[in-house]
Amino acid sequence: MINITILGTSSMVPTKDRNVQSIYLDYNGEGILFDCGEGTQRQMNIAGINRTKVKKILITHWHGDHVSGLIGLIQTLGNSKYASKLEIYGPKGTKRFMNNLLNSCVFELAVEIEINELDITKKKVFFENENYYLESTPLNHSTPCLGYSFVEKDKRRILVEKAKRLGLEEGPLLGNIQKNLPVKINNKIINPDDVSVVKKGKKLTIIADTSSNANAQSLANEADILICEATYASKEEEKAEQFMHLTSEQAALIASNAGAKKLILTHFSQRYKSLDDLLDQAKNVFPETVLAFDFMKIKL
Repeated sequence: MINITILGTSSMVPTKDRNVQSIYLDYNGEGILFDCGEGTQRQMNIAGINRTKVKKILITHWHGDHVSGLIGLIQTLGNSKYASKLEIYGPKGTKRFMNNLLNSCVFELAVEIEINELDITKKKVFFENENYYLESTPLNHSTPCLGYSFVEKDKRRILVEKAKRLGLEEGPLLGNIQKNLPVKINNKIINPDDVSVVKKGKKLTIIADTSSNANAQSLANEADILICEATYASKEEEKAEQFMHLTSEQAALIASNAGAKKLILTHFSQRYKSLDDLLDQAKNVFPETVLAFDFMKIKL
C-alpha cells in the first residue's frame, strides 16, 4: 500500500494555513520524504508520522523553502536511536550543501548518512529493488532541480483455485510463477498466465519548481498521481516565466499531455488567500485536478 501525506503546500514562505514544501510517502512501512522545508518535522508530528520511518530523503533543489528543515530532522533522528542509514539524494551540489548544513550548528552527528548526487542532464533510474524503482529527471529552474517518480513494479497475483487444481501449492514453484517463470509439474509445463494475473504497479510523480518543459511531461507519463507545482494563476504567467515557475493551467497541460490519471496542485504563492481561480483554470484543461492542502492524505 502506498500512502502519501502532503506536509506543506506553500511557496517560499509559510503562511497561517500552509507550511512550506514536503511530501511524505509510506510504502509498506518504509518512509520516503520528498523535500524537507522549514517545520517539516513538526508537520510530521501533527500528521502522526513516526520520523524514524524515514529511510530516504529526495531533494528536488536547494532553495531554502525545500531544504531548511533538514538539519533539525537529522538532529532529531540522532536523538531517537535511529538505527537505519539515512539516504539523501539530490542534484549537483548536494554533497557541498549537506556539508555546509552539518557544520552550521553544534551537535553530535549520530546518524549514518549516505549522500548521493544525481545526474542533472537526463532522465535516469537511480534506485531499484524488487518492489519499486525511483526515477529522476532535470527540470528548468534557476538552480539545478530534479523531478522524481516513485514507480511500483508490476506483480503477479496467484489465482489460488486455479493453482490448486493444477497441483501447485505454496512453495518454490509458486515463487517462480510470481517471478514470471514457467514451472513444470507432473510432466506438464504451467505458464504464469495459466494461474496468475498481473497487478499493475502504481506511479507517483512529483514536479517541483520549474518552468514548462518537455522533461516534466516525460517524467509524468501515465502517472497515477502527478503532484505538481502551481505557483501562479494564469494572469501571472509573465511572472511565472520570470521566476521559472508554473501557472496552474501549465501544470494541467503537463498532466493532460502526459496521460496522468489525477493532478494534485501544490506550491502556491502566498499572494493567494483563495485558490479557486487556480483550480478552475486547471480543471478547464484537466478535469481530474484537485488542490493539495496541508495534511492531505492520499492512498494509491
